[in-house]
Amino acid sequence: MLRKVLILITALLFQATIGFAQPNTGLDEVSDNLKEKANWNLPLPTLGGMQFWTDYRWFYGWRVQYNSTLNHWRLLDPNSIRRAWGSRQAVLDELSLVIERTSDVEAPTEVVILLHGLMRTASSMTPIETELLRNDQESEKQDHESKQGRTAVYFSYASTRDSIASHSAALRELIETLPGNPKISAVGHSLGNIVFRHAIGEWQRNGDPKHVLPRLNRIVMLGPPNQGSAFAARLAKLGFFETITGNSGMQLGPSWQALKDGLGTPPCPFAIVAGDISNSPLQNPLLDGPSDGVVTLEEATLEGMTEIATVPVIHSFLMSDPSVVKATVSFLSGNGLESSLDSKK
Repeated sequence: MLRKVLILITALLFQATIGFAQPNTGLDEVSDNLKEKANWNLPLPTLGGMQFWTDYRWFYGWRVQYNSTLNHWRLLDPNSIRRAWGSRQAVLDELSLVIERTSDVEAPTEVVILLHGLMRTASSMTPIETELLRNDQESEKQDHESKQGRTAVYFSYASTRDSIASHSAALRELIETLPGNPKISAVGHSLGNIVFRHAIGEWQRNGDPKHVLPRLNRIVMLGPPNQGSAFAARLAKLGFFETITGNSGMQLGPSWQALKDGLGTPPCPFAIVAGDISNSPLQNPLLDGPSDGVVTLEEATLEGMTEIATVPVIHSFLMSDPSVVKATVSFLSGNGLESSLDSKK
């Protein structure tokens, strides 16, 4: 029993890398002109929503967030300064003022949604955004007419506080209200992929009024538990797993059967990068077969995938490994994974 407890604690601490606020994306000059329609507000710096807040709207770095524990809505500017708080409608009204004052901003032609995993934060996906920017700048240098027009959008969500269906509902609202009519690509790590698949399933079953599905472009899944998680199922037997990981953690494990039928398969090209540390002395005794220490290779696979590649990388480092990052952006740009991963094998 003690050994299992130590394994659980080690695994969860290993996963829970804390990040910082998202980078500034401009338009912050508008923030000082907000009318006082919501509750009186003292502009305060925040950590951007780590762990406890979920994004419902995005407008060039401005975000409307909800804390389900406090039943509290707020508006953050691109510097993660709180500019308004109160009811949902009051905060949305404040955002509308921002939108009115920036109506001349050119909408992106493609948005890349970055979805972090369980017990992680949006900043864990920063290497992907950095490589996207580098790749697009390099493309512009080579061909002045080939500007990508891509914008990375971080989706922060309270992964341990609410259900996957709740995260999915927030994600759908964020995507459906993005400025313009952009193509949608995505990169998910671990649980983030299941949240995105749930959103796809909801659009497929219940209608797609904003025509998101036809705009889905390319998706990369990093360490996705597409067939559930045996690791989560076994840890759940220890009793306090749900206390640490919340409903979402339980849905990946013992409650997987009730969840899986609601998940959709991307109707666009999608690639999977799975870790395989079989040759490493660092092994997880609770898993059978090749794995990244958290998700097995078998669990990562999904019928209909365009491409799958394995790398000798631990689950928690998939989104920061340089070769994985390059391969991810390569696939998003219309190429394949393999050429960028050859040196890793």
